[in-house]
Amino acid sequence: MPETWPRPTYRQFVYRRTVLKLPLLVAAGTALAQTPRASAEPAPRSSGEITRWSADRANRWSQAQGWIVGANYITSNAINQLEMFQPATYDPRRIDTELGWARSAGLNSVRVFLHDQLWAQDARGFLLRLAQFVNIAARHRIKPLFVFFDSCWDPLPKLGPQRAPRPGVHNSGWVQSPGAEHLGDPGYARILQDYVTGVLTQFRNDDRVLGWDLWNEPDNPARVYSKVERKDKLQRVAELLPQVFLWARSAEPSQPLTSGVWRGDWGEPAGRSPISAMQLDNADVITFHSYAEPAAFESRIAELAPLGRPIICTEYMARPQGSTVEAVLPVAKRHNVGAFNWGLVAGKTQTYFPWDSWDHPYTAPPKVWFHDLLLPDGRPYRDSEIQAIRGLTGAQG
Repeated sequence: MPETWPRPTYRQFVYRRTVLKLPLLVAAGTALAQTPRASAEPAPRSSGEITRWSADRANRWSQAQGWIVGANYITSNAINQLEMFQPATYDPRRIDTELGWARSAGLNSVRVFLHDQLWAQDARGFLLRLAQFVNIAARHRIKPLFVFFDSCWDPLPKLGPQRAPRPGVHNSGWVQSPGAEHLGDPGYARILQDYVTGVLTQFRNDDRVLGWDLWNEPDNPARVYSKVERKDKLQRVAELLPQVFLWARSAEPSQPLTSGVWRGDWGEPAGRSPISAMQLDNADVITFHSYAEPAAFESRIAELAPLGRPIICTEYMARPQGSTVEAVLPVAKRHNVGAFNWGLVAGKTQTYFPWDSWDHPYTAPPKVWFHDLLLPDGRPYRDSEIQAIRGLTGAQG
């Protein structure tokens, strides 16, 4: 979700009200109580300590999953992670509808961002909603990859009603987790630990969950929020990231842990930043981001392949830059690399605008969308993209 590039605005879509004819979903309490299917393989141990998965274990996990194709997903009526999962705005019917569209498009996974303040506000309520989300996704044969922390965009998240989107601006309301206020707070670190271990303990043996992305772009400075961004952010993140891996491993999840690299040279250890090195040295499954055209995308795979672990691109697709479904996804399949494009349904995040919209807000949607696969009513932005996904995954329309 790099924000060092531009992101555009757009005047509000005239959204048709979609009449959701779905039955009422199961009550959240029932969702949490439902017994998940357990993974057959226990977490590995070495000398009595929980360790990183071996490359062999990671590759066996990958073979069992098959080729992973997904989208980064937030409900179209939410501007950020808080609005998606807070009690007042959590919308299971919309989730059911939109994940149905995802499955129809040929996707088998979604990458979904969580937030520490949701846990701090009401841990049990948050777990109930999260369990219901997993149940809904499972009905559509969609496995979520959950993201715990994120260093992109607004460093001052606040619970409660979220602000309206800035007209014509890409991702104008996304928030960091943890925010600047809590990032360097030793007292709050206990809440962060409880958040990670609490969520993982609930789903540690649930094979309906694909995996755990511990920190999204941890070394991404929020350029457009530079006036309120912590000056010591990278230092604080570098201190916390290894702890997050340890917290997560202590829960002994049967799913893999990861954190995606997104910039720099990954081919040689000497060329990696300290944070990128932490990510690559601790991840069970290697993940990366690339919004580049196919040749550069393939070169990134070549940098990571010598690590001998499964590889997933957890963010791609910037159409004007040549990163498109039709161009990139066949490359990913050829190398058996999983791939998640950014954005499922166009909505309040406005990620169909480009990054440069932050500098020059748009007065109308661009002719060529930057991100997102579907219109607000579920129709494809481009039929050819959905046909390409279905053709590559063997999905039926």
